[in-house]
Amino acid sequence: MASVTNKLIIAPSLLAADFTRLGAEAEAVEKAGADWLHLDVMDGHFVPNITFGPLIVKALRPATKMPLDVHLMIAPVDPYIAAFAEAGADHISVHPESGPHLHRTLQLIRSFGKKAGVVLNPATPVEAIFHVLDLVDIVMVMTVNPGFGGQAFLPSQLAKIVALHRLIDDSGREIALQVDGGITPATARQVLSAGADTIIVGTAIFGQPDYASAIAALLAAAPLPRPALNAGIG
Repeated sequence: MASVTNKLIIAPSLLAADFTRLGAEAEAVEKAGADWLHLDVMDGHFVPNITFGPLIVKALRPATKMPLDVHLMIAPVDPYIAAFAEAGADHISVHPESGPHLHRTLQLIRSFGKKAGVVLNPATPVEAIFHVLDLVDIVMVMTVNPGFGGQAFLPSQLAKIVALHRLIDDSGREIALQVDGGITPATARQVLSAGADTIIVGTAIFGQPDYASAIAALLAAAPLPRPALNAGIG
């Protein structure tokens, strides 16, 4: 059975940081109490935006001891897995729609010794992970459509979080249930009450004058109502 912790994992999203000082921003949020650093990689094809690639991941690796939680919004995704793994990503999450064989993609990620994640867009059903759950370390629910930061939270995804929490509990595996999109202290309370244990936060941290106070506000506004199942995910 999965180990249990009451620790909420907070992963600031670098997409909302000051791009002229990424290393300093990573150091600042780590000092402020963040757990993971989330990096959104976009190709302008799978999603309508372009961000950064493996070189930025490699440059950030020495700047922080936090796990680098890399979300690949690129298609096809398989040809780039090795580059991000070798650049220093600790977690690599992909979309079922980003390649023809999700099972093979997850095997590839794990072959590099990395944690493997699956990302569910708002229109992607829970059933997309039924037959790969044994290879999954992270399930991410997008509560906005991927491609841009600063979008409004989609409450329609709360039912999906509830269903995934039940599925993870039944599996007995250590799988982090992560939520990304429109996270504020108010929406954090909703997603955690639905069963999430890991939140990706952009402007609600990087858009605030004091990162430590912003993280404290998230922790205070969103107490975990139940044990989380992410103890083994680091």
